[in-house]
Amino acid sequence: MKKSVVVLGTQWGDEGKGKIVDLLTERADAVVRYQGGHNAGHTLIINDEKTVLHLIPSGILRAGVKCYIGNGVVIEPNALIKEIKNLEASGVDVQSRLYISKSAPVIMPYHIKLDQLREAKKGKAAIGTTGRGIGPSYEDKVARRGIRVGDLLNAEVLKEKLTTVLEYHNFVIENYHQAEPLDFDEVYKDALAQAAFIKNMCVDVTGALHQHLDEGEKLLMEGAQGSLLDIDHGTYPFVTSSNTTSGSASTGSGLGATQIDYVLGITKAYTTRVGGGPFPTELFDDDGAELAKRGVEFGATTGRPRRCGWLDLVALKRAVQVNGVTGLCVTKLDVLDTFKTIKLCTSYNSSFPGSADEWENVKPEYKTFPGWQSSTRGMTELDDLPSAARELLDYIATFTGAPVHMVSTGPDRSENILLVDPMN
Repeated sequence: MKKSVVVLGTQWGDEGKGKIVDLLTERADAVVRYQGGHNAGHTLIINDEKTVLHLIPSGILRAGVKCYIGNGVVIEPNALIKEIKNLEASGVDVQSRLYISKSAPVIMPYHIKLDQLREAKKGKAAIGTTGRGIGPSYEDKVARRGIRVGDLLNAEVLKEKLTTVLEYHNFVIENYHQAEPLDFDEVYKDALAQAAFIKNMCVDVTGALHQHLDEGEKLLMEGAQGSLLDIDHGTYPFVTSSNTTSGSASTGSGLGATQIDYVLGITKAYTTRVGGGPFPTELFDDDGAELAKRGVEFGATTGRPRRCGWLDLVALKRAVQVNGVTGLCVTKLDVLDTFKTIKLCTSYNSSFPGSADEWENVKPEYKTFPGWQSSTRGMTELDDLPSAARELLDYIATFTGAPVHMVSTGPDRSENILLVDPMN
């Protein structure tokens, strides 16, 4: 019996992780979010009702499941509080089941302002961040000047730390960006009000998770973004500010590497990307437009249209290797239902890129497969899939070296083919 399962994206994010986490939480005692910030968006559709989560783990929609935000997550208190209130307004019990690590870094107003000022200054060279302060908050964490959730709970400690760090950032805001500085009293007052709201949810998350394991309970670990956005292994510098690969599940929660029993890699049956950066298989033709239309490819957090292209098996295989993927879940297979032919990228004209310049010179080489041109929407048995769809899935598994354990055939919680249950 598996006790801890990691669910992560193997592409540039938006692979459909939220739905899969929600599905698996039926057999989990607790769900843990271990990295990223509210720049991520997990969309869940249950009984045709859509819910988008940004910080709170997807398990919150399963009654009785405990939800943890680990130390690897950067938390913007206003965003978290808004999300809590929205869920509670729709009848979801949140505050009695949500636990926040006191070691998690806080995204402060100056982080958001700096993020937006930097992107504006870069112009056409902008990375394409969401402008929500994620990167600057992680920078402060690494520089050992960051304010953490636990600091918000002590007014005197908060005042002392905020005085120093705001002076530092205001200097940059005023003198480098020629922008208006932030007011200390306003930032401090708002932070105290936020602390009052979340204080009863703040705990030692690492200790709580180990207690779950000691009692033989099952943990589901939820990642954000995707492996190709990893700060070390992604398409640098067009990446996010955290490690999105499986190693972060340990560092962002406090569990040891040997306490992770299974890694489920989520991949779309095609590829998408939001924002700037390399995308070797991107399509600019009718096929790309059809993928976007059928897949409803708009960012859950920003609403930005996603760039679309054929499935990149070279990049997917690298993600399988870097994450130690146990099994794959292929999502949005039904989006391909109308295509006469389907392509998979099986090689590049060079070795796997290690820099932005190398990525820009990548030319994909494809293998073409026949489409099935019939509906797979809502199918729950592998044998019901058209033979061409099964052939495609078999090729993905063989090429990447990771078996396909799940297939998503639609957006609803019930529209899946479960071949191997990661939780058992």
